[in-house]
Amino acid sequence: MGGACIAALAGALVAQYVYDMRPCPWCILQRVIYILIALLCLLAAAAPALRKAFAAVVLVFAGLGVASAVYQHVIAAKQFSCNLTLADKIITALGLETLMPALFQVTASCAEAAVSMLGVPFEYWSLALFVLLAAAALFVLKAGR
Repeated sequence: MGGACIAALAGALVAQYVYDMRPCPWCILQRVIYILIALLCLLAAAAPALRKAFAAVVLVFAGLGVASAVYQHVIAAKQFSCNLTLADKIITALGLETLMPALFQVTASCAEAAVSMLGVPFEYWSLALFVLLAAAALFVLKAGR
């Protein structure tokens, strides 16, 4: 699960720096969620006794990822400005743009970031991965030792 999150993050960076797909605040927020899930997976690997607890938290973050991807597609992509949206406020409050601008700097509005890959909106690819992560977390929660 953590590897899938890192791969998604790497894919987003390739899309940004190789194919000039500039990220909006909702894109960046999803990057943050992928990083948090990857860190939780590393912690779960290091502390197997707490694996189910970490899986429960991963499930929550995957749900937040689903919500952010759906919001990005249904609402934010139709707005020219993402300024002062929840995603923008979270990124600003955490100081992520100044901490690591290459990874977290917002460089597009939501409307500008509404692009497709293979005919599917980019945020739906993210949505699909968040759903898979949620399913994997549920599997861990239901699995025995």
